[in-house]
Amino acid sequence: MEWYLAKIVYRIKCGDGQHRPQFDEQLRLIAATGESDALSRARALGQQGEDRFFNQQQQLVAWQFVDVAELFRVEALDGAELYSQVTEVDEADDYLNFVHYKARCLEARPQPIN
Repeated sequence: MEWYLAKIVYRIKCGDGQHRPQFDEQLRLIAATGESDALSRARALGQQGEDRFFNQQQQLVAWQFVDVAELFRVEALDGAELYSQVTEVDEADDYLNFVHYKARCLEARPQPIN
């Protein structure tokens, strides 16, 4: 088996859909025998992830599977880059402070008892 990283995309519609378009992009790790198998498995996961429910305002919310937008073979799991995003901000110091704050929150999490 080989490992693949798949980006599965959903469209989120609320009520009659008269809102700013929303999409959820999920990165999923897939074990497969090859690229075509990985694509097939990723699409099956996408279809299984479709959902419909009513929100607090009793509007129907629908998560509709769009497709698999990207598929990459992962050569090694330990230390493999699974996600990357370039961020542009107006204030570098604000962004750096935010990153350091998030890191401190991770450090402060209670550790599970084994």
